Amino acid sequence: MNLKDKIRTVPHWPAAGIMFRDITSLLQDPDAFQSVCNLLADRYTEKSIDKVVGIDARGFIFASVIADRLNIGMIPVRKQGKLPAATISKDYSLEYGNNTLEIHKDAITPGDKILIMDDLLATGGTAAASISLVEQLGGDVVECGFVIELPDLKGRELLNGHSVFSLIEFEGD
Repeated sequence: MNLKDKIRTVPHWPAAGIMFRDITSLLQDPDAFQSVCNLLADRYTEKSIDKVVGIDARGFIFASVIADRLNIGMIPVRKQGKLPAATISKDYSLEYGNNTLEIHKDAITPGDKILIMDDLLATGGTAAASISLVEQLGGDVVECGFVIELPDLKGRELLNGHSVFSLIEFEGD
C-alpha cells in the first residue's frame, strides 16, 4: 500500500499558497490507518520511552495509539488556554502564523524519556516549541516522530540535535 496516496492535498488552505496535507483521508481508510499505526508502534517498541507527547491536535491521534501499544502515558501539548491545571508555555512560529503551546507543569518527571509525536513536520515550529517545553520540565527527548514531512520547509533544521523520523515525505509538490 502506498500511504502517500492516502493523503489528500488541499490547495490554498488555510491560506493562499499553502498545499495542506490532509490526513483525514488516511484516517478514514482502516487499512491505511492501521498500517501507519503499526509502523510507528513497531519503530518505538524497542526504544526506552517513558511517555509520548502528542502535539495539538492531530498528533494526539498517533501519540495515543503509540502510548497504548507501548503501555506508557500520553501527554497532550495544547494550544494556549486549553489545559485546566498549571502550565508552562512557549510561543512559536508556523508556516502561516504564530501561536503558543502549553503543557501541564506536572506532566513530566525529570529524566523521563520522551517521544514527541505529530502528524506533520513543516517549518518545525510546533515541534521545536514542544521540545523546549519537555526540556524545561527535565524530560529527555528520545525522538520526534511524524507521519508526514515537508522537507522543502526545512523543519529538521530547527530541530537540529534531535533525532527526527517521518514515514512519508512530500518534497517539491
